[in-house]
Amino acid sequence: MHALFLTCLLLNAPESIPEGKATVQVKFDDVALKLYTYKPEGYRDGPMLMVFHGVLRNADEYRDHSIPMGDRFGAMIVSPCFDEETFPKPKYQFGGIVQDGKAVPAKQRTGEYVNRIAREIRRREDRPDLPYALIGHSGGGQFLGRLAAFVETDAQRIVVSNPSSYTLPTIEQQFPYGFGGLPQELQTDAMFKAYLARPVTIYCGSQDVIRDEYFDDSASADVQGRSRFERAKNAYEFARRLAKEKGWPCNWKLVIAEGVEHDHEKMFNNAACAEALGWKAKRQ
Repeated sequence: MHALFLTCLLLNAPESIPEGKATVQVKFDDVALKLYTYKPEGYRDGPMLMVFHGVLRNADEYRDHSIPMGDRFGAMIVSPCFDEETFPKPKYQFGGIVQDGKAVPAKQRTGEYVNRIAREIRRREDRPDLPYALIGHSGGGQFLGRLAAFVETDAQRIVVSNPSSYTLPTIEQQFPYGFGGLPQELQTDAMFKAYLARPVTIYCGSQDVIRDEYFDDSASADVQGRSRFERAKNAYEFARRLAKEKGWPCNWKLVIAEGVEHDHEKMFNNAACAEALGWKAKRQ
């Protein structure tokens, strides 16, 4: 009887993330996602780092280039792939916040998949309180910037790295560059206050100054600055200034990777990444 009970428990136990590199398939309702993962050798009680790809949708490459971070911080890496067919630009880079002029319900915004992935990994690892942080570069930085504005998570840190534009907490700029033009329920002071209170790191390369083929060179984006580096500094100062004017807490910070251009691998491997995440290196 005891052996049968133990067998049933083992059969029903969640499948944990394997050590080393792996690919894990998950499904939420009718949406299937592929997660590229890495678990350091001997991993037991470390955090999780979710890594978000850019416009090339190359989550496997982002996972591979995040392995040094996994080893350095003793962290499990999870890099979800948001395919372009299911998640075109309005749903990925711009977060799936509005559709047909109406606010998408909070639980249906693309950023909610971050919460679903976190719950699934916690279930598989049997660690309901598994701490995690988020980092996204370029298009992935845009995604996390809009997630921070419109989706509540329990991430320790949301690292927005070298995006082409920001959603500033103002109605003076039209969405996705600000909150202008959005339904009124998304333009409240309560929304702005919550946004500024979230643990956002603007993580930028000091040499990310080239207006390349993926750079948003629209007039609306240029209001934020003429380069990604300039836009990062301006977005941070805008947030700090507004918080001071309103007397609101601001949990944003600005971290600069000196000498780094628009290159996610160099950003991830830069010493400043530890400060961006707020983590200390576990391994050298």
